[in-house]
Amino acid sequence: MYRFLATLLLSTCVTGQTAPDDFCGISNTAFAHGEKVVFKVFYNVIGIYVDAGEATFTVERASFNNRPAYHLTGLGVSNPHYDWIFKVRDRYESYIDTATLRPYRFLRDVYEGGYTIKETVNFDQENNRAVTAKGSYSVPPCVQDVLSAIYYARNIDFDRYKPGDKVPFHMFIDEEVFPLYIRYLGREVVKTRFGRYRAIKFSPLLISGTLFSGGEKMAVWVSDDRNRIPLRIESPISVGSVKVDMKGCYNLRHPFTSKLANGD
Repeated sequence: MYRFLATLLLSTCVTGQTAPDDFCGISNTAFAHGEKVVFKVFYNVIGIYVDAGEATFTVERASFNNRPAYHLTGLGVSNPHYDWIFKVRDRYESYIDTATLRPYRFLRDVYEGGYTIKETVNFDQENNRAVTAKGSYSVPPCVQDVLSAIYYARNIDFDRYKPGDKVPFHMFIDEEVFPLYIRYLGREVVKTRFGRYRAIKFSPLLISGTLFSGGEKMAVWVSDDRNRIPLRIESPISVGSVKVDMKGCYNLRHPFTSKLANGD
């Protein structure tokens, strides 16, 4: 479940204009210590969306090797009523530099229907290395992990781009570096189960795998305000489709101005 949210950034594009590399040199203006965002995950296989579970993202102030850091946490939990079908208990963590937003350490503890994985990645950004229990790997400057990339991407200035432009970056996961992109699609109003919002829309061209087929079939909407929080994610999957809606947000850094009143 949580991997569905993270997978919106696990993508690679092959056509269209490519924007300059924005994943180096961005300063954080979108989030702050204490932020919490909660999502409901809905699954559709016979034309009806059912409540499959919940995902929660939090930001806390921390210290890593005596340096100021943000501690990012992503939790995914299946609805207890459906645990007998497919039980999910996912936990992702990332410690990132408060100034550069580059990751220091990434941790993954996943249980999904009997599949389990535990992983720790330590990043040596000065020497461009990522170290896991399996070895030490060369990585490009400004490389991100699954969780840090989501928060880094929230600081992209979409005013610089035209619909169809792509924003590239690099991610390290599973002992491999992926050159990835998101495609900017423009601005629109999106209606979710929890409200109507002014939104920025983009789409990743997904890597083909066990859950997703390749192609630009996933749509992502984030708030068109200074917080840039995800509002809705929609995608077909191998069987059926998934929809994720933002249920609640707390302690945002800026006023949540993208939400529209009824009738707007």
